[in-house]
Amino acid sequence: MFLRSVFFFVALCPLLISAAKPNVIIILADDLGYSDLGCFGSKTIRTPNLDTMAAQGTRFTSFYVAQAVCSASRAALMTGCYPNRVSMQGALNHTSKEGIHPDEWLLPEMLKQQGYATAAFGKWHLGTAPMFHPLKNGFDEFWGIPYSNDNSKYHPSLAAEMPPLPLYEDEKVIETDPDQSQFTRRITEKAVSFIRRHEDKPFLLYVPHVMPHVPIFASERFKGKSPHGLYADVVEELDWSVGLILAAVQQAGIADNTLVLFFSDNGPFLSYGNHAGSAAPLREGKLTSYEGGVRVPFIAHWPSTVPAGKVCDEVLTEMDVMPTLTKWLGSPESVQKTDGKDVTDIWFGKEGAKSPHESVVFYAGSELQAIRSGEWKLHFPHPYITPHAEPGRDGKPSNWENMKPAAITQSGIEGIATRHGYKVAQQELALYNLNADIGETKDVSALHPEVVERLKKLAEPLRAELGDTLKKVVPTAVRPLGKDTN
Repeated sequence: MFLRSVFFFVALCPLLISAAKPNVIIILADDLGYSDLGCFGSKTIRTPNLDTMAAQGTRFTSFYVAQAVCSASRAALMTGCYPNRVSMQGALNHTSKEGIHPDEWLLPEMLKQQGYATAAFGKWHLGTAPMFHPLKNGFDEFWGIPYSNDNSKYHPSLAAEMPPLPLYEDEKVIETDPDQSQFTRRITEKAVSFIRRHEDKPFLLYVPHVMPHVPIFASERFKGKSPHGLYADVVEELDWSVGLILAAVQQAGIADNTLVLFFSDNGPFLSYGNHAGSAAPLREGKLTSYEGGVRVPFIAHWPSTVPAGKVCDEVLTEMDVMPTLTKWLGSPESVQKTDGKDVTDIWFGKEGAKSPHESVVFYAGSELQAIRSGEWKLHFPHPYITPHAEPGRDGKPSNWENMKPAAITQSGIEGIATRHGYKVAQQELALYNLNADIGETKDVSALHPEVVERLKKLAEPLRAELGDTLKKVVPTAVRPLGKDTN
């Protein structure tokens, strides 16, 4: 009888959700490593609030971002699409004239149409020009920076070329080169205030933190308080922030109607050594299609709705957030194609629920580099970046002494490697069984040629749609970036 009641509740959940219009809080860390949280295996960084969030909610261990770099990852979250479908590869900077196209149907626009109040506090990174501003893309409030915090006087090799970092409140620049040690505290204060001001109305609160993207800073309250260095200080301050946001939800009496999601935009910036996180036991990190770049920690918290204390290893992606919420609220779906899936059954812990993704592909820029289907991951031949043997230290990337300004401006993978202190290596065709080899260390393609062929065939439709410069395939189903013509 009990199990029948549980199944009935799960089946009824979408109807209840549509009536109740749950609040949605998305907390996004920047360059956090897969194993930087206690609940994901860290033995050095103390994250009691995130550990409690996981104990009270569900921890997902095979959650993927769509591309292991800032702007592309955020575009996937906001649109429910592979970033290549919306032509958003890589990371924008202060010189960029492009941004998310005005015709794209974004998560805050969908929720705003459903009567939600919307706010974003932190790093936007989907366009710098006024036409790309968060308030032009569905948000009622914005406080934060338009791009990464290293596009500033703190850049390790291009500081002289960087303009002052602007801090916005709504559409007005209120400070330049703000004290970065106060970012986490100020973002948290904005988030808590927003919750208190909107406890009687459904809301979307998007908290894309600036940290722990380099350069990293912690406030005086946390600096030097961890026995494991500045990076641990920074992550522990982020954990404190999560605790305050969850407490504000509880104090407002809205916890039972509030979904809170926590994840990172991509894996750790490994060339920065002791100022970067850890993806162990995963391979590589940010800017790669290996697990350490695209698999990130993900926690969902919603008392009485998301199961408490559960660990789920089904394949999910950030692209699923948009279509799942759209389905809950009965909102009209985007007339443009999306790639995410409704994952309600998995988030809500329905018995036997399986990933709706037959496969997930991984691009780096415009290169289709890998595909995962079930336990199998196939890498196509591709170049990739990997840290030098000697990691960077104290805010400088590996090999930074040998960086030459002229070389830093070059494009392509060599340019990426030069700018960020990496070297370039080559990955040949390889098949990995992630259930047995999560670190992608043992190529078993020779033992499973039928799996290799199956995954190759699964990749073909998306290669044809989204293109692939590795094979000189021109895309047939991509949409344009917005372009600022002023």
